[in-house]
Amino acid sequence: MDDGMWVFGYGSLMWNPGFPHSRVEPALLKGAHRSLCVYSYVHRGTPERPGLVFGLDRGGACRGLAFRVEPEDREATLAYLRAREQVTSVYIEATRPVRLAGGAIVEAVTYVVDRRHPQYAGRLDHDEQLRLVRAGVGRSGPNPDYVRSTAAHLLDLGIRDNRVERLVAELA
Repeated sequence: MDDGMWVFGYGSLMWNPGFPHSRVEPALLKGAHRSLCVYSYVHRGTPERPGLVFGLDRGGACRGLAFRVEPEDREATLAYLRAREQVTSVYIEATRPVRLAGGAIVEAVTYVVDRRHPQYAGRLDHDEQLRLVRAGVGRSGPNPDYVRSTAAHLLDLGIRDNRVERLVAELA
């Protein structure tokens, strides 16, 4: 029995995983899509001046990266991810099947948005997204840096997201 695990990254985990891993592979998650749908009160904003970060929202599909974590790093990685991703409990930890680039399907830990949480922003219009991203600054830095970095990594992976690309162009 292996007891290692996979972790699916779709936002900042793609470019700043923060945990040891032995492999990284492009991956596809079905049943949820990447969306700027979470008010950030800690990492990219404050309760008084929220930023906006990505969440996995229901429906569609999401391309991202799957990280292989070896058995000896499993518990420490889960503790790290829970401290990072569940600081305000806006994300629900879930294990979902993802398809790796080579076709294999693996179970991966991922964090999906809790639509009942007060930080769930839903689908905001473009102008409101732009306003929130421009204003947000939190413990992990300015919100525009987060959106730009995620957009750059999506492009590096060949993932096009017209809404994110438009937002980044207007942040310039």
